[in-house]
Amino acid sequence: MEHEVYVSREKTGLGHREAAGLIKKAVKMALDAEGIGVPCVISVMLTDDEGIHAVNKEFRDVDRATDVLSFPLNELTPGEFDPDACERDLDTGAVMLGDMMISLERCEAQGAEFGHGFNREIQYLTVHSVLHLLGYDHVDEGEMKKQMRAREKAIMGDA
Repeated sequence: MEHEVYVSREKTGLGHREAAGLIKKAVKMALDAEGIGVPCVISVMLTDDEGIHAVNKEFRDVDRATDVLSFPLNELTPGEFDPDACERDLDTGAVMLGDMMISLERCEAQGAEFGHGFNREIQYLTVHSVLHLLGYDHVDEGEMKKQMRAREKAIMGDA
C-alpha cells in the first residue's frame, strides 16, 4: 500500500533538501503505527518562521510563529481510524487526511536546542502533525495530551 505525501516549498532558498524524504518516512511510520491499512493522501508545505506566522495569524488568530500547523480534513477519534468517515480522492479512492505546514527555520532551531538535530526534529514534527490529522489533540494538560505524547513516543522510538 502506497501513501501519497506531497511536499512543496513556499519559498526558494529554504535549504534542507533532505526534508521531503524524512517527512515521507515519518508519515509512513505514523500511519503504520496507527494501523492505517488504506492508502492516504497528505499535503505538506515547507516554509520559514515568517510564512508559518502569517498562516498561524490568519487561521488561528495567534500572532507568532510556530513549528508545525495541522489542518485535518476529517473529524476522527484518536486511535479509532474509520476510513468510511473520511473524505476520499475521487480519482484514486485514497483517504484524504489533510494538510500540514512546517517551519524549517523553527525545526532547525529546535533540533539544535533539544540536542537531537534537524533530522529527528522534522520527523517528530511530522509524526505530531499526522496524529493531529488522525484526531489526536493536546489542548490542555489532561488525558488527551498524555495519549498523544504516548503515541508520539511509541512511533518515534529510536528514530
